[in-house]
Amino acid sequence: MSSSFGEDLEKSTSEASLAHTRALSEKIEAAIKRDPSEFRVLTGDRPTGNLHIGHYFGSLKNRVRLQKAGVETWIVIADYQVITDRDGVGPLKERVYSLLTDYLAVGIDPERAVIFPHSQIPELNELMLPFLSLVTDAELRRNPTVKSELDATGNRPMSGLMLTYPVHQTADILFCKANLVPVGKDQLPHLEQARVIADRFEARYGHPSGSEEPVFARPQALLSEAASVLGLDGTKMSKSRGNTVELKMSADETAKRIKKAVTDSERFITFDPENRPEVSNLVQIAAMCQGRDPYEVAAEIGNGGGGTLKNVVTESLNETLAPIRARRSELEKDPQFLTDVLRCGIEAARERAAATLDEVHTSMNMNY
Repeated sequence: MSSSFGEDLEKSTSEASLAHTRALSEKIEAAIKRDPSEFRVLTGDRPTGNLHIGHYFGSLKNRVRLQKAGVETWIVIADYQVITDRDGVGPLKERVYSLLTDYLAVGIDPERAVIFPHSQIPELNELMLPFLSLVTDAELRRNPTVKSELDATGNRPMSGLMLTYPVHQTADILFCKANLVPVGKDQLPHLEQARVIADRFEARYGHPSGSEEPVFARPQALLSEAASVLGLDGTKMSKSRGNTVELKMSADETAKRIKKAVTDSERFITFDPENRPEVSNLVQIAAMCQGRDPYEVAAEIGNGGGGTLKNVVTESLNETLAPIRARRSELEKDPQFLTDVLRCGIEAARERAAATLDEVHTSMNMNY
């Protein structure tokens, strides 16, 4: 049996482990260039609101890049996970379709990607039962996401779904036999949990009858080095804080949001994330839109001050998002197409999940 999750978690967040993960990610990128068919990616989002530029620069662009490189892509719309830390689902159906529309608008090809809400894949969710038998309460409580939620609840009891959030993520990854998960360094513990569960299942139940291959491959991290984008007020970009620029916003709405962005009292613009986080964040956004070095962008603005900086950011963002918004507008006019894409994704995901669950039952001697 693999080492305890606590030990693995400590390793996964250490600097040495992070360096190892970066080196492994470089090797994976090279392997993708040689033969992308070796990989299957699982990624996704919770439908808690409209996607924004933090999602675009942080993950969506990378998903499109991997798909164009030929990597098989599975995208989960994690609708059940909305209720891990909320009392209700809100306008969930509308948000699911909004996510789907954004995915297609940024360039995800529905002919080459499986997009599905995991609430509609009962076979996937059934994997939670055997997976839960492979982890302890203490291990789950040591997961950073669970710990932060526990700290934030105060006297409010944590839901069982929140406590088992990492196991549900594991089911999302393992059901489709994904062997590659694009993540930021903060998400590495979740992926380590998936590897621990895969290892423990193998140790306890072994291979399915007549096969020398394990039921679950150990998923590897493809570490994202995308620059983190702060909210327009200098804090973490969050849908609930209203400090984002959503992909669906108009050019005028974007301009209004950027105009209210926080800067500082210094006129001369520099890129100094440590000492000038708000100004540097705006410079970074412009630089990512333009595909340039942020120091170069800052130097170009120089004495132009905050007003010029905001104008540059507004123009750069609107130019970058214009084709996405145009495509989004087209997609919104064809709701039946969106429904068809989702139904095809659900059908493909259920077929894959049923086959995986059958392997699990065979390994556990539960086929009757």
